[in-house]
Amino acid sequence: MRTVHLADATATEAFGTSLAPIVRAGDVITLEGPLGAGKTSIARGLLAALGLTGEAPSPSFAIVQPYAPPEVRLPVLHVDLYRVEDPGELEELGLDEALDDSLLLVEWPDRAGPDAWPGALALRLDFAPDGARILTITAPPAWQRRWPT
Repeated sequence: MRTVHLADATATEAFGTSLAPIVRAGDVITLEGPLGAGKTSIARGLLAALGLTGEAPSPSFAIVQPYAPPEVRLPVLHVDLYRVEDPGELEELGLDEALDDSLLLVEWPDRAGPDAWPGALALRLDFAPDGARILTITAPPAWQRRWPT
């Protein structure tokens, strides 16, 4: 586990950008934290670094926002589970099948239950007293081999 101080929204997006060289299809990145902490900012930075030229909308209402080549260099599903009330609802989204060829960015992963995505790179954002964000990174073994030191 590692923590990073992110001074502002620009730093939060830049962290997302830094993930682009190491992500691949089959990866899951979970984004946790309170409303407004910057989960979508990390996703936007990553999506921009993967080639997205337009604005990446928050998938709050759609629940799943797909991106596919040539829009991005690999298929990505940006998922927001905030409105999911029961983990059983996830089967309808087809996220497990998407893992064969897509990167999953999952906001509010706790809504999927405690055992969902044990191999995910877990990112947790919290508010710092100075208005910045504290990012806590938990990298499972599969990520540690390629995680920047």
